[in-house]
Amino acid sequence: MDLELARQQWGDGYRRLEERRGDRGRYERLLGQVDAVTAELRRRVGQTFTLGELAAVYDGADAWAREAVEDADEERDDGTSDRERARESRSTPARRSPCAPRRGGHGV
Repeated sequence: MDLELARQQWGDGYRRLEERRGDRGRYERLLGQVDAVTAELRRRVGQTFTLGELAAVYDGADAWAREAVEDADEERDDGTSDRERARESRSTPARRSPCAPRRGGHGV
């Protein structure tokens, strides 16, 4: 996948996510889905990667991201509430746009 197209899509996704912030329940469910996809992405590319590697994995994300979300939904049926999961996620570092520059000046 073209890197600039991937960056545009990542930015669009982040913007759409933030537009849901006013609907707390839905926003918390979406954050849980973002966490599931992020965990799967880390499993696939590791902690250190190039933008090209990230874009290559992103190119096939339709299938694996859906599976990651479905698996997380099944795990959620263990009795832990969305509210408890949201409380746990707030104790982790804040999310940022995948397109936001890092300290070294590079996005993603």
